[in-house]
Amino acid sequence: MTVRVGEVEVGEMAPEFCLPNHEKVETCLKDFRGKWVVLYFYPKDNTPGCTKEACDFSDNLSEFEKLDAMVIGVSPDPVERHQKFIAKHNLRIMLLSDVDKEVLKMYSVWKQKKMYGRTYMGVERSTFIIDPEGKIARVWRKVRVKGHVAEVAKALAELTGS
Repeated sequence: MTVRVGEVEVGEMAPEFCLPNHEKVETCLKDFRGKWVVLYFYPKDNTPGCTKEACDFSDNLSEFEKLDAMVIGVSPDPVERHQKFIAKHNLRIMLLSDVDKEVLKMYSVWKQKKMYGRTYMGVERSTFIIDPEGKIARVWRKVRVKGHVAEVAKALAELTGS
């Protein structure tokens, strides 16, 4: 895997990767060439914000599919935790497991965070829209969950001219 210096920017080629999905099938970004990809990174399955975000993306999946887009979530959780998360909340989106945090680092979303005076490493909630040629079309960092999925859908509709 490539080591990045700095953050992924709009107009750059999206860093390529392969990770196991919730069914333990290796899934690569290049598999989705020719389609739009909404790639979102989140900290942890079954936490309030992450559950709300995953459910919002899942509930609005048909809107993304109409725009010929895949929605893919990535977290450092293992495949087994993704399976339980999907079953518990009836999620319809694909979740990928990055336990080694390699892809999180490639997209510059594995960052130092602070909470209650404690410093630790964690996932900065972020979303990327990747165009059918594999280029970054939009980036959201430090995402606030409320209203985010609608904002992403609106941006995707603008990008696709729909």
